[in-house]
Amino acid sequence: MCRAPGRVNLIGEHTDYNDGFVLPAAINLYTWVAAAPREDGVVAARSAEMTGALHASLDAAFERSHTWTDYVTGVVQSLRRSGVPLKAASLLVRSEVPLGAGLSSSAALEMSVACSLLEIARQAVAPESLARICQIAENEYVGAPCGIMDQFVAGVGRAGNALFLDCRSLQYAYVPLPADVSLVLCNSMVKHSVAGGEYGKRRTQCEQAMDLLQAELPGIKSLRDVTREDFERHQRRLPELLRKRARHVITENERVRLTVTALRGGDLGRVGELMQASHESLRDDYQVSCPELDVLVEFARAQPGVLGARMTGGGFGGCTVNLVRGAAVETFREVVARNYERATGRAPAIYVSQPADGVQRVI
Repeated sequence: MCRAPGRVNLIGEHTDYNDGFVLPAAINLYTWVAAAPREDGVVAARSAEMTGALHASLDAAFERSHTWTDYVTGVVQSLRRSGVPLKAASLLVRSEVPLGAGLSSSAALEMSVACSLLEIARQAVAPESLARICQIAENEYVGAPCGIMDQFVAGVGRAGNALFLDCRSLQYAYVPLPADVSLVLCNSMVKHSVAGGEYGKRRTQCEQAMDLLQAELPGIKSLRDVTREDFERHQRRLPELLRKRARHVITENERVRLTVTALRGGDLGRVGELMQASHESLRDDYQVSCPELDVLVEFARAQPGVLGARMTGGGFGGCTVNLVRGAAVETFREVVARNYERATGRAPAIYVSQPADGVQRVI
C-alpha cells in the first residue's frame, strides 16, 4: 500500500505555471492506494468514496471519461510513455483529502496511484521524476493546466518543513517551520475545479502579458523573469486587466523569497505581513478570491495566536491557510467556525496539520 499527502501552499499562488517560486508543505491528510497484481493485462481501480470504476487494458488507448478514473488512466499512460514497464494491477483508493478544497486531492491521487503501480511492477522512479510524470498525466490526460508544485511537494515533502521550490529549475530547499505553530486549514465549503474555466483564463492572461512585455524585455521567457523595477518601467504596455495579473505574479514571487528569509530568521511577524499582502493581491489583482474566503481571512486575523492568514490554492473557493500558535488552535477553531457559519450560513470544515512527509510505501 502507498499513500501520498495533500498539500497547502503557504505563499506563492499562481506562480508555479509562470516558472516562479512557491512555498508549499505536505499535510497529514492522505490518499491511500492498496494494490494487488493481476494476470489479465488489465488495470482495475475503484474508490471507497467515489462512484464509478476503471477496468482498462494496459495497451488500450486513452479515452477520457470525465470522472476520477481519468487520473488513474492518465498516470498509467504517462508512466508508460516515460518508459516504465507496468504490470496489471487492481487498485483500491481511499482518500482523506477533501475534493475541491484547494488541498490538491488530484496530486495525492496521482502520486499514490503511481507509487502503487511501481510497487506492483517492481520499478523505482525518483520522486522528483515521478512528480513530473504525474503532472503530465493531469495536464495532458485529465486536461487541467496545473503547474508542477502540487505533485512535487506530494513527492518530496518533509515532516516539519515547508518546501521552497523553484518551478523552473526544480531546485528546492527545506525551510523548517516552528514546532509550536500549526497549519490550520479552513475549508469554506465552496467547491472549485481547475480543469478549465477561470483558472485556465488566468494562465492565458499571464502568457499574453509576457508576450507584450517581451517587446521591451526580449530576454524574458516568463513573468518569473520580470523584476518589480522592469514591471514599473514597462507596465504601460499592458491593458489594465493584464497589468493586474502580471503585477500579482511578479510581486508574489518576491513575497515568496522574502517569506523564506523571514522564516529562516524567525521573524514570524514579517511572515504574517507577507501572507496578508499575498491575499490582498490574489483578491484585487488576480481576482481569484471570493467573499467566503475573504470573510474567513478577516475572522482569522482577529484571533489571538494567529501569525498569518490567506487564501490558498487555485481560488474561487476552497481553503484558507492560517499559521496559529499551538495553544490558540482550539479557541481559533471554535470562534472562526461559529463566526463564519453565522456570516455565510455555511459550516466550515477545519483541519489542523503539521508539515508531513511525501509519498511513501506504508505496507
